[in-house]
Amino acid sequence: MVKAKIVLLPGDGIGPEIVAQAARVLLAIGQKFGHDFQCEEHLIGGIAIDTHGDPLPAATIAACKASDAVLLGAVGGPKWDDPTAKTRPEAGLLGIRKAMGLFANLRPIQTYPELVDASPLKREIVEGTDILFFRELTGGIYFGPSGRTTKNGIEEAYATEVYSVPEVERIVRLAAAAARNRRGRVTSVDKANVLEPSRLWRQVAARVMKNEFPDVGYDVVLVDSMAMHLISRPRDFDVVVTSNMFGDILTDEASMLPGSLGMLPSASIGADGPGLYEPIHGSAPDIAGKGIANPLATILAAAMMLRYSLRQESEALAIESAVKRVLASGARTQDICRGGPSISTIVMTDRVLQELG
Repeated sequence: MVKAKIVLLPGDGIGPEIVAQAARVLLAIGQKFGHDFQCEEHLIGGIAIDTHGDPLPAATIAACKASDAVLLGAVGGPKWDDPTAKTRPEAGLLGIRKAMGLFANLRPIQTYPELVDASPLKREIVEGTDILFFRELTGGIYFGPSGRTTKNGIEEAYATEVYSVPEVERIVRLAAAAARNRRGRVTSVDKANVLEPSRLWRQVAARVMKNEFPDVGYDVVLVDSMAMHLISRPRDFDVVVTSNMFGDILTDEASMLPGSLGMLPSASIGADGPGLYEPIHGSAPDIAGKGIANPLATILAAAMMLRYSLRQESEALAIESAVKRVLASGARTQDICRGGPSISTIVMTDRVLQELG
């Protein structure tokens, strides 16, 4: 039996709706496999600003650090979009990642046979795509020195990309270890023909792969070429590892391959301690409260939680298999129904629970 404390951060928009449904699935899995999952909710994002004046209250940080894993819904919305505001909901998300020491963002991009025609690309291109991205989360241009200066009366802005050897080593090791349990191939993406940080990245990645993972296939692709390959031959890639900014852009591009953001989970993990799991689709304030949001990305994020933080592979596979069977049965929420009949957030979760038995 596994006894785990799980912190739920519903957040804003559709966040509370989808997190509530994923929690139902987690509790059902706990009952099915004989585990004790204790869930408690805390505030983050816009709702935390409204309640405490802070997108990331100290109590939330403390609870997350003391947990075994964290499941987050979404943050943000037009209510908090004032550019003159002292703080924004997104600061809560960045802050919790930093507070928990999370440096790797994992984003699986998998197409489902039943939904492949919803992709903007041709079936013969995307069918069978199964990529796991590892995006470095705490370094690079987003966190390097930045600012504005004025020279000769002309204002300039700058942002500097900085990477250290240990930062590259740890993300590459995670990616290579994951590849060993998949199809055994890592693709590292950089811009070493132009950028000095990418040259360091390429050198360190090659050394780690050669010395520590000689059994794992390894190749290197420039980021501009990778952007093209994702829409021309996505099935050729297994595990992809890259820097913060390149990963941000490429994973958003790749998220369009399956045809719906409502199907895609993600995980943020560190060297040790709890991980943070969430859907990638955002708060969707236009449909909040309507009961039509797709809960499957958050349910699949819960499966990732079981796999990576709680080390329960059979339980993770049980959820993923249940989702596949539900889709095969024809059940669809509004975002994936393509004009056909759709079911509600709660009913979709009911179908998953029925498949779990």
